[in-house]
Amino acid sequence: MIKKIVSYKTKQLVFILSICIALIGCVPADNTNSANTNTNTNSASENTNADDDANMNANSDISLYTDEEENISEEDVEKGRLDQDWKKFAEIDSPTEKNSKPNTEKWGDINAENLNTKEQYSPISGGEGSSVLRTQLLLDRTNFSPGIIDGKWGKNTEKAVYWLQKSNGIPAHGEVDKKTFEKIIELAGKPDKLIVEHKLTAKDVEGKFEKLPADIYEKAKLDCMCYESLEEKLAETYHISPALLKQLNPKVSIKDLKAGDTIMIPNLEGQSDKSGGSVARIVVSDGGHFVHGLDSNDKIVVHYPSTLGSKYDPSPSGEYKITGIAKDPSWHYQPKLLNKGDGEDAMIPPGPNNAVGVMWMALSKPHYGIHGTSAPETIGYVTSSGCIRLTNWDALDLAGRVKAGTPVEFRDTANRSDDSENSGNSNTENKNSENKNTANKNTK
Repeated sequence: MIKKIVSYKTKQLVFILSICIALIGCVPADNTNSANTNTNTNSASENTNADDDANMNANSDISLYTDEEENISEEDVEKGRLDQDWKKFAEIDSPTEKNSKPNTEKWGDINAENLNTKEQYSPISGGEGSSVLRTQLLLDRTNFSPGIIDGKWGKNTEKAVYWLQKSNGIPAHGEVDKKTFEKIIELAGKPDKLIVEHKLTAKDVEGKFEKLPADIYEKAKLDCMCYESLEEKLAETYHISPALLKQLNPKVSIKDLKAGDTIMIPNLEGQSDKSGGSVARIVVSDGGHFVHGLDSNDKIVVHYPSTLGSKYDPSPSGEYKITGIAKDPSWHYQPKLLNKGDGEDAMIPPGPNNAVGVMWMALSKPHYGIHGTSAPETIGYVTSSGCIRLTNWDALDLAGRVKAGTPVEFRDTANRSDDSENSGNSNTENKNSENKNTANKNTK
């Protein structure tokens, strides 16, 4: 699909950021931030370095080509969750702790009391239930994102644990042993409770909440690619799966909630250093499926799981830079560029269910960018068509830490059908071998 970002500057002529994705890109569009978009996401800074005139520059080529996330099956997501290929691009230490007793925790046993009072099982290296969810919630409060929080172990959680260990001088194996758990609690700000009661505000429950059409031209007629339900909005607001939202509130009819009602939600407030920590450069690991923001000393400031290019539509290689940042972009659908026939172009309005999500960071390589998604449950578990997808909340967080000119380096090239970008070397097996440990280079 194709995206195009159109930026409007007050009292100035309309700047159109061309966005085309023909088997090499992605494309957001309109950054009008109009009142009718009603995206209601946890916002990072509304002004992403507004003092930098390069942001939203009319000459920026903000393109992205991306598959339709709604066509990805649950089976594909679950297969990706358990995939261990990311370890080919990491240096895995031996675990330092063994299980003293079997872990009998189950996902169905998740509730506020167990999360807030039950003893943490150790070490965790799989499964589901309270200890896995507790780990994910604490990680979300640090700068090492597990992606969507769902109470189920998977490679996104394992990678977040691994890089937290690597960055803090702990044996890095991805398992949550006692020493690692203590460090996660410390970095998370030592919260008293992880699940808290929240009284809903009018803003919390505000929205159109209507089923979005499947037809692309019907989508173009809408004012906003808004949330389809209050359940979807609340789940994304608190970085959790809709199933987990229901599990935490078993006696609540989510669709009937109104301002003044109370629900149980993750305690994501007060996390240490989540509001600060500028990024001097970005490292994108193709094979590892993650994005790192590094400071000027090459220390990891933030880690995010990501969805990157497939074998046939790979993400780029080499070094680039961010050329523009757009919040709430529109999306230019151009069927001819996607080999979808002679249909007419269409402009898809902004919103969290726009295929590019609520944030777009254009790269200096034409037709590529870092952006959000309409399907957070797929991030890190499936491939895309070349661009770099993050959850909407992680994309917002990263955009608040970078600016136009921030360097972006792609490493660990994998899934390549043609590796010609890499110095003419088409032998991907050799190249992957050479790049096996580059994810650890300069990421202290």
